Order: sequence, then C-alpha cells, then structure tokens
Amino acid sequence: MAAFDLSAFLPYRLAVAAARVSRAFSERYRTEFGLTIPEWRVLAHLAQSGAVSVREIHARVDMDKSKISRAAARLQAAGYVQKSDHPEDGRLVEMRLTPAGAALVARLVPVALAYQDELLARLGPHAAGLAAALDRLTEADPGTAAPDGDRG
Repeated sequence: MAAFDLSAFLPYRLAVAAARVSRAFSERYRTEFGLTIPEWRVLAHLAQSGAVSVREIHARVDMDKSKISRAAARLQAAGYVQKSDHPEDGRLVEMRLTPAGAALVARLVPVALAYQDELLARLGPHAAGLAAALDRLTEADPGTAAPDGDRG
C-alpha cells in the first residue's frame, strides 16, 4: 500500500486554503468593524438577498443555524438587523438590514472587494482557472454538503 500524503490530498489542501483566506479576511473586518465571521455572513447575505429567514441564510452560507441565530441576535442588539414574522410561514422569523446595517455593509463592501483584488493579483493568470474549478466543485450534488467551517 502506498503511503498517504496528506499535504497532497486535495480536500485537505482546499480546507487549509479556505481557512487561511477566511482568517486573513476576517482579521480585516474584525479589526475595523468588530464583526465575527457569522455576523459578516449574515450581513452580506441580507445585503444581497433582502429580507430572509435564518433557515434561508443557513442553506446559503453553510453555517450552523445556531451560529447564524446568535450572530443575528448580536446584529439586532447593535441595531443592524431587524426581525419580524415571516409573511408566509408564521413559524419563521424574517430578518432584514436596518438603515444602520445597510450603511455598515456599504463600508464593508470596499474592504471585501479590496481583499478579493489582492487575492486575484496573487493568483495572476491562474485566477480564471481557480474560479472555474471552484464553480465545478460547488455544483456538486446536494447530498455532498460541505462541512461547517469558519470560512470567510
């Protein structure tokens, strides 16, 4: 039997790369805005999707519902998120950005885009190939959900 080389194992390499990229990006928004990874994900998702439930965010951002719920509660207490009853399903709570939340996202977006530009510059001509490969990997069948992690 051949020796197993963890450092060459693609799932391991992807996880390490994702963790490093996420950690570096999260340092920026944590330092400048005092946000956690789950808070960033909730804000970014609400900015993109409008009013949605915790369940919908959970399905989209690949993070435990409990982490999303706690992040949403902290964002609500800070005045960035507003909760209300879901119009179609009374069992769900719908969240939306407040004007203060939208203003915070407007300040976060340039930081996110600048970080992305730095990553793309580091990748150079390989950026397009990586984007295509990631598209292929994230198109995987729904039965192969990725594990919850602290990715950006």
